[in-house]
Amino acid sequence: MQRSPTSAVPRGRHAPPLAVRLEAQRGRLLASAASVFAAKGYAEGSAEAISREAGMSKATFYEHFANKEECIIALFDSARDFVLQAMSEAADAAGRDPEARLMAGVGAFLEAVATYPDYGQTLLVEIIGAGPLAAERRDSILAAFAAVLDSENAAAVARTGGPRFASPDDSFAVVGAIAELASRQLRRDRPDEIRKLEPVIRRVMLGVLSQAPK
Repeated sequence: MQRSPTSAVPRGRHAPPLAVRLEAQRGRLLASAASVFAAKGYAEGSAEAISREAGMSKATFYEHFANKEECIIALFDSARDFVLQAMSEAADAAGRDPEARLMAGVGAFLEAVATYPDYGQTLLVEIIGAGPLAAERRDSILAAFAAVLDSENAAAVARTGGPRFASPDDSFAVVGAIAELASRQLRRDRPDEIRKLEPVIRRVMLGVLSQAPK
């Protein structure tokens, strides 16, 4: 997910295979798309602006994406994989305590948004106005995050007992709250630092679990 300076790809006999060059191009375009959408908004961002930000031609953009909606969906998928892996690794590193594992995953999500704000702005705010396919992808990914949270809770209950989400809607409610809190922070700077949301999210999560059937 990180936007970083990209080294020039060697040419001539030292050039890497075509597949490697294409992957590098795609990565630069996705990083540039996050920057452009965060700065200009999805509606004002364009293939031309993304290409220019990446130091490429517009023709190169269209070799990788049919349009900017396809680009933002690819960006969303890439970020999803990154964040899910980070959350999984953080939870595993936290040990067996159920609450510690859940909050480690939340912390990894907030850390990713704090570290890569262009991606956070694009994927939590701009995605909403990016068309029906993007909206459908956003819904499906929120559902996937909720499923991961529900699965983690189920595994914790099986290991150590404790409260279980009453239904899949409960875990989705927690994920929805997290997404909206993070979105508001990116749009309005409330609170002034996204990591300050961690205790709020903890209270939301434990509040939902406290209402689970005994």
